[in-house]
Amino acid sequence: MPPEQSAAAMSDPTQRPGDAVAGADEPQAAPGLPAADDGSLDATDSAETLDTAAPAARVRKRPRPGERRVQILQTLATMLEQPGAERITTAALAARLSVSEAALYRHFASKAQMFEGLIEFIETSVFTLVNQILEREGAPTEQTQRIVTVLLQFGEKNPGMTRVMVGDALVFEHERLTARMNLFFDRVESQLRQTSRQAAEAAGSATPTVDAQALASALTALTVGRLQRYARSGFKRLPTEHLDLALRRLCA
Repeated sequence: MPPEQSAAAMSDPTQRPGDAVAGADEPQAAPGLPAADDGSLDATDSAETLDTAAPAARVRKRPRPGERRVQILQTLATMLEQPGAERITTAALAARLSVSEAALYRHFASKAQMFEGLIEFIETSVFTLVNQILEREGAPTEQTQRIVTVLLQFGEKNPGMTRVMVGDALVFEHERLTARMNLFFDRVESQLRQTSRQAAEAAGSATPTVDAQALASALTALTVGRLQRYARSGFKRLPTEHLDLALRRLCA
């Protein structure tokens, strides 16, 4: 997937995190970070429009409160998609934004807080979609498969976020960030255990709890493994590759 397309996820979150999974009767995309409007004129404006516009309209506006924070997070996510982005420094991030490092720290106390902003976006987007699945999908087996599918589709549409999810982007950062992502996947596995137990009970299993624990563990490992392969292949091996068949075999 071309980086210039995938990097748009945070600037158009209502489409990107959910456009591959949303349909007429399917969960819609989770709300995410809004597009940052820095007040610059649209590149498609004609010279005539610019000449006749009111003077105030031609003046570059200062970003409204919160817009610069969004810009910073958008840019960080974009940089994480680039080859060789093992560690992104605040100096490199500031240079990409054409601001000083001091300007970054007026919005975030540390780089760790910037990564926490990305993690919060991941958590909100994914679990909003999961809640929609639980409300709209009837059979527990279908819910289980849809949760895995939505999570992998989110990663596929957001390569920079995938590097955060699997920890590649957090290797040199504060350990609390890795711990928070671990809790994210623990929460995913817990939800998969619930739907898997319901499916096992409906199927008449004599050991629904044990069956659910085993299946949830396997599905979580599948999810993490596919996201890791996606990130480490330079975003070439899509996490949703042959996914339907794999899920049918595991959930049979």
